Amino acid sequence: MVDVVARLSGPLASASDAPATIRFHGGGSAANAAAWLAAVGAEAVLIGCVGDDERGRRALGELRMAGVDARLAVDPDLPTGTCLVLVGPDGERTMVPDADANDALKDEDLPEELLEPGGHLHVAGYALLRNGSRPAARAAIARASTAGMTVSVDPSSSALLATEFLDFAVGADLLLPNEPEAQALTGQSDVERAARALTERFGEVVVTQEPGPKQGVAHVLRLSAE
Repeated sequence: MVDVVARLSGPLASASDAPATIRFHGGGSAANAAAWLAAVGAEAVLIGCVGDDERGRRALGELRMAGVDARLAVDPDLPTGTCLVLVGPDGERTMVPDADANDALKDEDLPEELLEPGGHLHVAGYALLRNGSRPAARAAIARASTAGMTVSVDPSSSALLATEFLDFAVGADLLLPNEPEAQALTGQSDVERAARALTERFGEVVVTQEPGPKQGVAHVLRLSAE
């Protein structure tokens, strides 16, 4: 995905203007995860799909410069996915995505050579949430498990989640929701109860929570089915 990030200097003004600083950045949940993994020295391979356009070629080049082995399929018809990211004065982000080619991922885009015992597959939840890419993402989880790999899933977006997402992610060993996502998946307002409910479906659950007003880092709640 390509992110169009608009940093607002004040609140949105309906039917009028709201000044902002606008920049273009590489984006996408899976791409971000791969880039950070590469930054800390891991061998990260990214499987995704872009359009046959300058945005897709630029994204590929930036990922490779970041040390990611980016193996991106190219859709001949759909443009590279784009996400409008509105950043308020308080730093809160609101995202408006248009998946386009991102939703065109196919099962065959994941090469068999990458499925090795002892390896790990991380699946961005957006791939499971969208109808086009869901079959490929579910097949990837099944293929990786069969090959003896561990699998993690990040639910990605609390506003888009429904309890059926848990069925889409079946086969994953580790679920990585944030607090609103854990609540959306279980209907539990208490984060620890939500995490414990999720361990009934997944071997391990790690829930991230926003830091308190005097804390600089997020809290992490980690539970296992054991």
